[in-house]
Amino acid sequence: MSEVKPDIVLKYFPDLTAKQIDQFSQLFDLYSFWNAQINVISRKDIEELYERHVLHSLGIAKVCNFKAGESVLDVGTGGGFPGIPLAILFPETEFHLVDSIGKKIKVVKEVASALGLENLKADHLRAEQVKEKFNFVVSRAVTRLGEFYPWIQGKFKKDSLNAIPNGILYLKGGDLAEEIKESKLKAELYPLSAYFEEAFFETKYVVYVPQ
Repeated sequence: MSEVKPDIVLKYFPDLTAKQIDQFSQLFDLYSFWNAQINVISRKDIEELYERHVLHSLGIAKVCNFKAGESVLDVGTGGGFPGIPLAILFPETEFHLVDSIGKKIKVVKEVASALGLENLKADHLRAEQVKEKFNFVVSRAVTRLGEFYPWIQGKFKKDSLNAIPNGILYLKGGDLAEEIKESKLKAELYPLSAYFEEAFFETKYVVYVPQ
């Protein structure tokens, strides 16, 4: 096992099962291996994998606790963020990860297979090509909100099972006021600095857009 441990994940999610801790612990070695072949994470960022990619992805879980039987679409997942960390955390929720770049989806499939994630499927697709409907759509800063919304419009189930209604949970950084205004969407901002004390999260948000 690697020297880099998921301690920062345990700091904020102390109730993980032994299986979940084992799965999170494997992520560093798996991503180090695959990233050397197919660059899905910036090379200088790999040492910060647990803070900048895994915990950042799990910021969504601080805003929404996915339920058993819900389904979540991760658009533009890249190497599997936020989908893979969320699929580990919520083993009874179904996750569908899509990306328009095939080699990135190859990494997602290899990592998910190594972890034994049975609640995750990954496809080389654009969001517009996905036919199913979901409770939530998640994504990590693939584009501006106004451009993103048309890709996933109409992809939501009518019935909500959750404390918050079905919608988009979008990880984004910086000053978002202008972007939200431009999108004309009704959005709520959840600053990740309210949940995580590390400096990296000071300008990071979960943007929630109810459906």
